[in-house]
Amino acid sequence: MAITAGSIKDVGPQPQAFDIERATKDNTNYRSVAWSGRYLQVTLMSIPVGGDIGLEAHPENDQFLRIEAGNGRVQMGAAKDKLTFEEKASDGWCVLVPAGSWHNITNIGTTPMQVYAVYAPAHHAPGKVQATAAVAEADKDDEPAAWSVQPKHAPDKHG
Repeated sequence: MAITAGSIKDVGPQPQAFDIERATKDNTNYRSVAWSGRYLQVTLMSIPVGGDIGLEAHPENDQFLRIEAGNGRVQMGAAKDKLTFEEKASDGWCVLVPAGSWHNITNIGTTPMQVYAVYAPAHHAPGKVQATAAVAEADKDDEPAAWSVQPKHAPDKHG
């Protein structure tokens, strides 16, 4: 089943194909989980002007993000108060986050920043849609599916 504008459907660990650029650009929610597998998850994000993805670190996995529209400031570092890496990024840029690195991307443009993220393992409940960052932060029911493979060690950290 393909994803179309306004009808993102996470089919779980079933085969999936869709136009990720169009789905990312059409997404108006802070976070929409587009696909959840046993070892990998794809989320679409829309970050409002002046907003950010949120300072966090994933001790047990690397992360890939791609900006499909807008302009951002990427920051990373070994500690949340030592973000020594900084880069401006825009449409077409990818951001590669090493495991354990504190990271954030802030929208420094004049339009929403459209991003997709690939997590391995999954970080969110399959099919989860969160309209805003505040909704996402308050969401207490956003755990990966029991059938997903999760690390046995350190949980994610949030700034």
